[in-house]
Amino acid sequence: MDLRQHPELLDRLASAYALGTLRGGARRRFEAMAREQAPVRAAALIWQSRIASLNELQTAAEPATAVWTRIDNLVQADQAAQAMAQARTPARAPRALADWWRNLALWRSAAASGLAVAVIAVSASVMLRDRLGSQIAGLQAQLQATPQVGYVAVLTDAQSAASMLVTFDPKARRLTLQRVGDYREADDRSLQLWALPPGAPPQSLGVLGRDKLLRLVAGEADVQRSPTLAISLEPRGGVPSERGPTGPVLFKGAVIQPQL
Repeated sequence: MDLRQHPELLDRLASAYALGTLRGGARRRFEAMAREQAPVRAAALIWQSRIASLNELQTAAEPATAVWTRIDNLVQADQAAQAMAQARTPARAPRALADWWRNLALWRSAAASGLAVAVIAVSASVMLRDRLGSQIAGLQAQLQATPQVGYVAVLTDAQSAASMLVTFDPKARRLTLQRVGDYREADDRSLQLWALPPGAPPQSLGVLGRDKLLRLVAGEADVQRSPTLAISLEPRGGVPSERGPTGPVLFKGAVIQPQL
């Protein structure tokens, strides 16, 4: 099946793959398609980036220390009451055991302790719900502010191994590049991104830093009219755009508009 003809299915499979819920033969088939089809690789990388960003935003939520202290005190008091009741009961006194079973005071004490623990547990649950609710609202607001992906390209090396994920947000006029391979340029060299418009000279879109996540400013026309992006290895600081690439082209990939 060509997943490019089924964008909604591709989106669901890519999200399930990133979350880890796509397993067994289905996961292996999806990985095989990703190796052969650039849009499938792009969808998987986009969802993996989204999941990774959520992990960075999520903070740990724990009940207040006083809540755990109150619960621990009540549990210890309940255990002490049971130990005292057992100490008063002879080991071979069936009638006394029956009397203990019918001991109204003990059951009232245990019920009161259980009720107190339940009340505290409910209070802790409400506190957690309120905290998580505010955190979820904050995450939703941040997700709404997440850059829109208008164009995407997976740049691969000569062995067709993905090395750079490039996305473009037309609204913010911003290119985002994420290194997904192991390549690292030498200290006296720089990577430079080029747009390759048909029938026109290559156009430099910027020199890349050494960070794993990079951002460049670009116009939509520069990306829209270029079906291919490439990255060349240049002297440190790059070369002027009018000269074009002077070093070897290391990575190259088609620009697509994902329907995600």
